[in-house]
Amino acid sequence: MTAAIYLVKGREKSLLRKHPWVFSRGISKVEGEPALGETVDIFAHNGKWLAKGAYSPHSQIRARVWSFVKQPIDQTFFVERLKDALLLRQDIIERDGLTGFRLIAAESDGLPGITIDKYDNFLVCQLLSAGAEFHKQTLVSALLEVFPDHNIYERSDVSVRKKEGLSETTGVLHGELPPKSVVIEENGVKISVDIVNGHKTGFYLDQRDSRQQAIKYVKDKEVLNCFSYTGGFGLYALKGDAKRVINADVSQPALDTAKYNAELNQFDISKKRAVFLNADVFKLLREYRDQGTKFDVVIMDPPKFAESKAQLNGACRGYKDINMLAMQILNPGGTLLTYSCSGLMDQALFQKIIADAAVDAERQVKFVERFEQAADHPTDTAYPEGFYLKGFACKVL
Repeated sequence: MTAAIYLVKGREKSLLRKHPWVFSRGISKVEGEPALGETVDIFAHNGKWLAKGAYSPHSQIRARVWSFVKQPIDQTFFVERLKDALLLRQDIIERDGLTGFRLIAAESDGLPGITIDKYDNFLVCQLLSAGAEFHKQTLVSALLEVFPDHNIYERSDVSVRKKEGLSETTGVLHGELPPKSVVIEENGVKISVDIVNGHKTGFYLDQRDSRQQAIKYVKDKEVLNCFSYTGGFGLYALKGDAKRVINADVSQPALDTAKYNAELNQFDISKKRAVFLNADVFKLLREYRDQGTKFDVVIMDPPKFAESKAQLNGACRGYKDINMLAMQILNPGGTLLTYSCSGLMDQALFQKIIADAAVDAERQVKFVERFEQAADHPTDTAYPEGFYLKGFACKVL
């Protein structure tokens, strides 16, 4: 008999709207002794069946919904979800010539706690929920049914797993260990990805659309690409005929890959047209300001500053500081392309931070374009938390 949880009266409203989370405070009782990640039936206080979900006794999100219809959570279930996700992205894959893309965006694709990115013939899984861990082998079998002859690698080396009662883990789930470099292509640009050691699952696929949009701002411009990582924005700037691109990052291995990526695309990086600078961006921006060094375009794509609500105020200060400095080193009429991947910071708050930075920089700033995560990172209507990446193109006078 399947274990069950019953909700406190009134707590079923979010599930009736198809939101996939059940919080611990919303549960009145648990029937049976469900194991970590085991599938449970979810009932309203009056006994009405609502959904099937994965039980997570250590997390404040006590259950994550797999399905709002009565069906087994088995290989067939996962195969159907994978095929639906692939169909959703098919036009994007063809339009942008993608050999690297996000296949599964967790709750937004009906698979809570599961992220899967495809890099050529490697599928990289990040399993962040108890239910995802419980069904790991079933998921692998489903992936091989949909993507035969693919290799599957796990990158569940994320601290949030501790909230689910899980330890961090990585390794081969099927096939071969990924090589140091797996080359993908997007919009005609080749990019080398280090699946085993790279950030996230190896690369920031979510900024693809923003990278493409950046091209129209860079022709014949002096560009500073901050927090450049392996040079994604820098590659598109070179493709867009920027006069010069400085890629700045604190990681030398990332910069080495950025240079390799430029060579991979046969971009002319002679005569200092592309610079790969190992530097702390916060210090570098102040040095440029104090030296009077100016740029036509500054790209500001920092890592996530806020992992929790407790860190949000500090994150706001960090975003304000770097954007103020960026504004101060832009030539009049220059462009600031600035982004935040902190899900806890909504677009309105980020816009306010940019406005405050403009006041402190003593520059007149106009918002001219807005950006969000790439189209293979969808946001389900019932799950607004799936929207996390936001950005602006700003003209600085």
